[in-house]
Amino acid sequence: MLNTILVGVMFTIGLALVLNFWVLIRGPEMADRLLALDTMYINSIAMLLTYGVYTASNLHFEAALLIAMLGFVSTVAVCKYMLRGDIIE
Repeated sequence: MLNTILVGVMFTIGLALVLNFWVLIRGPEMADRLLALDTMYINSIAMLLTYGVYTASNLHFEAALLIAMLGFVSTVAVCKYMLRGDIIE
């Protein structure tokens, strides 16, 4: 029963990833694209965590933590670039 629910959750998160990619491609402004990319990071973390529960593996949790850290740093860097025009002062 739990495996069926986890497969349905992974399918829903995959659909959300596809829709976020669509917004990333056709977003009218840079801020919309940045928000779609940040949401894709969150959805990929959720997908990895769900798959980790599905397979009962601890490795996926560590990968999700690594993606979360990289997603935060890259979002901050792109926001700084959008505001100032350069990343390193």
